[in-house]
Amino acid sequence: MGLQTNVSRSKASQFGTILLTERRVRKILGFQVGLVAFAIVISFWVTGMFDGDRISEGLPAIGVLISDMMPPDFTRWKQWILPMLETIAMSVAGTTLAIFFSVPIAIWAATNTTPNRLAYAVARMLLNGFRAIPELIMGIIFVAAVGFGMLPGVLALGLHSIGMVGKFFAEAIEHAHPAPIEAAQAAGATSLQVIIHGVLPQVFTQFADVTMYRWEYNFRQSTVMGMVGAGGIGTELVGSLRILDYQQVSAILIMILAAVSVVDWLSGVLRERFK
Repeated sequence: MGLQTNVSRSKASQFGTILLTERRVRKILGFQVGLVAFAIVISFWVTGMFDGDRISEGLPAIGVLISDMMPPDFTRWKQWILPMLETIAMSVAGTTLAIFFSVPIAIWAATNTTPNRLAYAVARMLLNGFRAIPELIMGIIFVAAVGFGMLPGVLALGLHSIGMVGKFFAEAIEHAHPAPIEAAQAAGATSLQVIIHGVLPQVFTQFADVTMYRWEYNFRQSTVMGMVGAGGIGTELVGSLRILDYQQVSAILIMILAAVSVVDWLSGVLRERFK
């Protein structure tokens, strides 16, 4: 009887400890949520999201602008085909450039495949550096360096994409199951053979998904690259904006939307094929 009483008291003590731990976790979580909410409110206040007068005054202006864009003017649609093809080519070339350089950098930037700590630190610094500079700034720099055209757009998209794609690739490599890697090492494989046979087969699907998503992103960004003189449909869009031809602007935007939808569909099909 005494033994059962002691066991019951032990269980009750354990249950009480669990309850106290849960309460502490809830308090900490509540504090963190409150802190995030406070930061969001401050951000809204600083950026003018709570300025109702300014927003209410701007809404009619947006309505006027939308009315000026109707109906869309597609009379020059034949002249937009080549710039749209240039935009697609720019996104494909930029994404390919990013993948080519991201794979080796990601191998160095992953904790389970990096040769040493110095290589890891250098690889992570490179990824952070490429990711820190926006594509638009890179585009302006490369336009000044190599001139107008698609080349600066490809370089800007490719280099910035290395930062993001390489980071995702490195994280996928770090989450690879260790069993195939250990089996390859036990069989006497070299470091390169371990990566080829033990790592890459596991992460190929994730690599393909990241590549397709990045291609979609780069296609949308290619239109922005045209605004800084890097060619593509963005150049046509800026030209129409400068002469205040809003009907042509709306037509170009619709054309871009249609192209983005096609790219999204195609990338979805390719992702299914790589599964």
